[in-house]
Amino acid sequence: MKKQAMISRATIDRLPFYFRTLRVAQNEGVEIISSDELGKRIGVTPEQIRKDLAAFGEFGKKGVGYYVSELMRNIGEILGLHKKWNIAIAGLGHLGWALANYRNFNSLGFKVTAIFDTDPAKVSQDIHGLKIYHFDKLSEIVEKENIQIGVITLPADYAQIVAERMIAAGIYGIWNFAPVKLRVPKHTCIIFPNISA
Repeated sequence: MKKQAMISRATIDRLPFYFRTLRVAQNEGVEIISSDELGKRIGVTPEQIRKDLAAFGEFGKKGVGYYVSELMRNIGEILGLHKKWNIAIAGLGHLGWALANYRNFNSLGFKVTAIFDTDPAKVSQDIHGLKIYHFDKLSEIVEKENIQIGVITLPADYAQIVAERMIAAGIYGIWNFAPVKLRVPKHTCIIFPNISA
């Protein structure tokens, strides 16, 4: 894989869209895809796709296109999807509940390891063997379970303080579903669940 000193944040942010779109194409039985077709599916120019991918190495064949499974594997490795990432969900409302029950996380390299909430009716319960903890236990559980990614499914008013507590506990990857822009240190990666490219 090609090593380069600086790869733009915009390029990195587009990679999950490429991966997800390739996965859909693979499920449709597509084996080879051109940058034109990939671009049409995502709403990104073919030139941008080629430029983004070129930042990481040489993929595909000129005049042929990209082998879907191979490009998925390569992008998955760039994104770290070949590793298992322990994640914690903060907030067990409707969205938090849906994510906790989402069965495809494992196939994407993510393992829901803990859930946090403040509602006494939910704390100490479990979902599919996952215990629901009070937020007061955040630092302890993050360390104990080696959690790398925090998922925020809270209302906007609570998202910033929870993000700060996650970072203080040692989490540097945050998947933010709250409708608010979080203020975080530069070394923290914020992922927005935006489905547009």
